[in-house]
Amino acid sequence: MRLLSIWLDLIYCLCGYSLFFKQEMELSLIGLQNAGKTSLVNVIATGGYSEDMIPTVGFNMRKVTKGNVTIKLWDLGGQPRFRSMWERYCRAVSAIVYVVDAADHDNVSISKSELHDLLGKPTLSGIPLLVLGNKIDKPQALSKQGLTDQMDLKSISNREVCCYMISCKNSTNIDQVIDWLVKHSKSKS
Repeated sequence: MRLLSIWLDLIYCLCGYSLFFKQEMELSLIGLQNAGKTSLVNVIATGGYSEDMIPTVGFNMRKVTKGNVTIKLWDLGGQPRFRSMWERYCRAVSAIVYVVDAADHDNVSISKSELHDLLGKPTLSGIPLLVLGNKIDKPQALSKQGLTDQMDLKSISNREVCCYMISCKNSTNIDQVIDWLVKHSKSKS
């Protein structure tokens, strides 16, 4: 037993790993205004949902710990005047989380255009992308296939891409989103 303890201490000293393999992640949550980015942050952080959200002006940052993972969440404003900031806050993140209001059919094409313009920036090459179709609790929400097609996600080839359909209001698929992020994001050490 003593030999095992010495061995683990040696691995820790040489590799910088702890026995519990703590991980830190930094994520940028982006998407058009009113897609549910701040609601998602609140649901991840507190498990609670509020109908009365104030639009994010500029950005907010929040740190959340889930098990052995500390997640630094950048919640970026989605109004047109803030979209030029998105690239700056996405450059060195573990993953980009792009939130789409799946029930707002009028803005899906704008959302697609903004996403593809952003992903065309060379500084963001290779960063994993998670697209979240939010508000699936609404009857007019797109299906996963409908969102994938309308956002042209299959054309994105220079990074790992995944799409989940969620409801912040009902906490639908939030745990799966966190699991995906932990397993597929570029680890920040």
